[in-house]
Amino acid sequence: MKQDVQYEKYRNSIEFEVFGPYALFSEVATRVGGEKFSYQIPTYQALKGITESVYWKPTFIWYVDAVRVVNRIQTESKGIRPIKYTQGGNDLSYYTYLKDVRYQVLAHFEWNKQREDLAADRDENKHHNIAKRSVNLGGRRDVFLGTRECQGYVEPCEFGSGGGFYDDYGEMDMGYTFHSFIYPDENDQHDFIAQFWRPVMHNGVIEFPQPGSRELDSNLIRENRHIRQFVPGNNVNLGEEES
Repeated sequence: MKQDVQYEKYRNSIEFEVFGPYALFSEVATRVGGEKFSYQIPTYQALKGITESVYWKPTFIWYVDAVRVVNRIQTESKGIRPIKYTQGGNDLSYYTYLKDVRYQVLAHFEWNKQREDLAADRDENKHHNIAKRSVNLGGRRDVFLGTRECQGYVEPCEFGSGGGFYDDYGEMDMGYTFHSFIYPDENDQHDFIAQFWRPVMHNGVIEFPQPGSRELDSNLIRENRHIRQFVPGNNVNLGEEES
């Protein structure tokens, strides 16, 4: 990557590399008849889920600022025998995976203003330090690259460092794809919303608009959903310092 390219980093940003032998970033419209076919790139929602696997608390929301596609985009199809839940036995489907994937991720967190019940836990320095330690340890929970059978691995990096296959490739339109969900505890109306967009990769890097941006097409799934409240005695100890 060209050394003069700079990306905005927040004071609570984290940077990490996630990689694995296979990935499958699909959405419902591509699963007709039981087949699954991966997008060429990870969705914003998949990267947010990976970041939450590194470290997450309901006090804040992770925002993925950019992803860098390091390895060449290539696919591999496999014959899969999923279970027939209605009739018993097995069926035969073909899943098309991304192969030998490696991504660099740049993300930051912001307080979840819908969770005033967790205001006492808004300690930016504490959460940022825990997040950075979690990156160094490979994450707190198992990392999956789009689906359960695609195990991923996390390690720290400097976003944009090292060589990548698409460093001098120019622009690539990735087509109309799913972007993210906005969950009921992340917006004032408490709605469940799906968002779509048309990403363009520039020299291997995709910069993401934040959920709720005018650049995204929104589809309301459900209105005014109930939000679970975290209160003392509800299996959450907000006063306990984490290591």
